[in-house]
Order: sequence, then structure tokens, then C-alpha cells
Amino acid sequence: MPRPSQHIDRALLASGRALYPLHGCAGLSVRQLAEHAGVNQAMFHYHFKTKNEFLRALLQQMYDEMFAGLHHDAALQGPALERLRHALTGLARFVRDHRPVIARVWSDAAAGQPVAREFMRANAPRHVGLLMQLLQQAEREGSVAQLPAMQRMSFVMGSVVAPLVIVSGLLAMGITPGLPVRDMDDQVLSDAAITERVDLALAALKPRTTRAPAARRSLHA
Repeated sequence: MPRPSQHIDRALLASGRALYPLHGCAGLSVRQLAEHAGVNQAMFHYHFKTKNEFLRALLQQMYDEMFAGLHHDAALQGPALERLRHALTGLARFVRDHRPVIARVWSDAAAGQPVAREFMRANAPRHVGLLMQLLQQAEREGSVAQLPAMQRMSFVMGSVVAPLVIVSGLLAMGITPGLPVRDMDDQVLSDAAITERVDLALAALKPRTTRAPAARRSLHA
């Protein structure tokens, strides 16, 4: 039977997931973490040395879980467009399910917290780069229009992920523009809503045809 001490690091990381969104880098204390996890503070220092090292491990653990799924979707067999569809859907669901943590990381980075800034610099290029590669592959296969790389990437992220951030912010502030909270959830945060936005974004990126529609041509026949 494994000793309980072997699970202390996991208990502390689980507590970090619960407490970090509430307190951020600056407000989170070793004492809070130890009390929440039900362990001695000395064991925190034994496993993580410092609070900053703990925060680095916590944020990296959560990111690596997301990126592993994203990488798996990107490596599937089949057309790049379908792999991109799976990857975008998985990323959007991760953002939705972890939006309090993501909002806090952005807030901490904007406030100049070193751990949050280091984390963003080290990891943001990973998922952005992977999605851009899929878009480039889809372009080479003829299923996505030729556009500047960042123009295309910003359009996709703005269409699929940005609504999650916007609506989450509105709900956090208690702003519901004439809609029940349940309707806002259904229309933006649900799996069905995410799937619909992914489909709409990818449909908008399809190559444009220069040939006039048949109905229009018939008017000038």
C-alpha cells in the first residue's frame, strides 16, 4: 500500500486548481494551499520548494492536459480540415471548462506577475503554432482559402473561442442582455454551440469560387 505522503503533491495541485482562480499569483498563500489540501506546510516546501515553483507546476500541468488532446486531434488520420475541426472543438471545450483559471492567468500576466508571463511566453506559441500548421495543411489540400496566416488564425480564434470569453465575462458581471442565463449557456457555451461556431468558421474559410452562381448567370443569358 503506497504511503500517503506519495499523494501529497497531487493533493496540493488539486487544491491549487480550486484556489488559484480565486486568489491569483499574488493572493494565493502556502498556508491556504496546505489547509485546503489538509497537509502540513512543511510538506508543501518538501514537494515544491517555493510558491512560484508550485504555480509553475500547476499551470503547466493544466496546459499539458489541454495540449495533449490538441496534439492527438492534430495527429489523427484524414484530411487536415477534419483534424482542424476536432482540434478547435477540443480547444474551445477546454477554454469553456477552465475559463476561471484562464481568465486569472491573463489577469495575472497583464498585472505583470512573472510566473504568469513566463507561462504565457513559453506555452502560447505551442497551440497557436499547431493550429496554424493545420490551417496551412488545409490550404495546401485546397479546403481553406489562401489568406495571410495571422489573419486566418485570428478569424478562427475570434469566431470560436472569443465568444466563450465574452459571455463568461458578462455572466461574471451579472449582465444578461434580455436573456436567461440558461439561454446564454445554450447559445454560446454548450457543446452544440461550440460545434456550430466551428462549422461556421471553417465554412467561411473555404476557397471562394470565381464562377458566378447558375441562378445569377441565367439572368444575363
